[in-house]
This record gives sequence, C-alpha cells and structure tokens, in this order.
Amino acid sequence: MITLFSAIKEDFLNVKRNDPALHSTFELFFNYPGLWAIWFYRISNRLYKKGLRFIPRFISAIGQFLTTVDIHPAATIGQRVFIDHGVGVVIGETAIIGNDVLIYQQVTLGGVSLSHGKRHPTVEDNAVIGAGAKVLGNITIGKNSRIGANSVVLKDVPPHSTAVGIPARIINCDTESRKLRHDMLPDVNREIFHYLIKRIAVLEESVKSGNIELMEKEDHELTEIYSTFINSM
Repeated sequence: MITLFSAIKEDFLNVKRNDPALHSTFELFFNYPGLWAIWFYRISNRLYKKGLRFIPRFISAIGQFLTTVDIHPAATIGQRVFIDHGVGVVIGETAIIGNDVLIYQQVTLGGVSLSHGKRHPTVEDNAVIGAGAKVLGNITIGKNSRIGANSVVLKDVPPHSTAVGIPARIINCDTESRKLRHDMLPDVNREIFHYLIKRIAVLEESVKSGNIELMEKEDHELTEIYSTFINSM
C-alpha cells in the first residue's frame, strides 16, 4: 500500500513534470489550489478509512474553504490526479477516479439521486474532464476518454472516446493517444440543423417542380452525407 507521504510526493512531482505553466517549485505551494485540494483529500481520506467521521469531514471543509474544491473524504482517488485551475470542482462520496486523470475547473462528479450505494461516476485511468463538465450518476468514463468543456454526461463513455454536448454524445477516436482539443470538437447540433434545413429545401423544390426522381436522388445523397457524419461519431 502506498504511504500517505509517497502519494503526496507523487502528486507534487506530477505537476512539476506536466504543467508548462509552472516556472518554479515555489509556485506549487502558493498558486496551485487544485494540488492543495488533493493534499487535503489524501489526509482526510486516510483518517476516514480508519473509521473516523467528524475529523475527516472537518479537514475536508477546511480544504474547501481554502481552495473552493469540494472532495468528499470517502471518494476514491488514484495516483497523479491533477485538478488544474482548481476552482468549483465537486467530487462526490462514492466517486472513483483512477490514475493520471486530469480535471479542469468547475467540474462536477455528482449523483442524480439520494439513494444509498454507488451513485457517483467512475473515471478510469488517463481520462480528461474538460472545464465545466458535469458527469452525473453511477456511470463509467472509460480509460483514455475525454469529456468536452461544459458537457453533461449521463451515460457511460467507452474507452478511447470523446463525449461532447448537452446531453453528451459519444465520438469514437482512432487512436488511444488523441488529445482533447476543444477547438476541434464537432458541433453535433449544428450538423443536425444543417441536415434538416437542406432536407426541407429538397422537399420544397420537389413540391414546386413535381420532379419526384430528382427529389429521391438529392434526398438519398443528403442522407448519405448525414449517415457518414453520424457513423464517424
């Protein structure tokens, strides 16, 4: 079992290795509230596992006050998890987070009911949760998956996939190493609206001209284009 000191040391070194915005070790202690939040969690979680309840929740409350990151001490968080720009993040009691997960600001790993048992998400290794994303319920975000900014995820996301939108839709990725690029994510709603507008135009033209064969041909071509887009997701 990894000791508390070893876990905190790994969190510390993880930021030093991977954050290009870090210019000195000194900054880690004053400019990284997401890192502080993980440290508060590590301590409160160890105490919570020993059967204590009030002290871990009190430590968690102090961490929340200082960082605005709310992590329940009973949550399960793996190694080298980094909360970047740690503001407004909420991680529920039964949430499970794997190793090397990156979480941006304003993310919620929450529940959708007040029932007992597992009611928060499981985020597997190497996943990235974009800023403002809401991942809700007892669902699984697969290994190496990416959640787009401000997406609302209510269903499982397969490994090596990207989920975007409200509610989130799944886009299959070709490679495991694909990086999350918010400027390159498809606008699913826009594509659907374009399809509907073009389809209406085809129907209107066919009504005016009475050319059923032309309508069928253009409608078939339009359907092929739309099907290709859907199958790429």
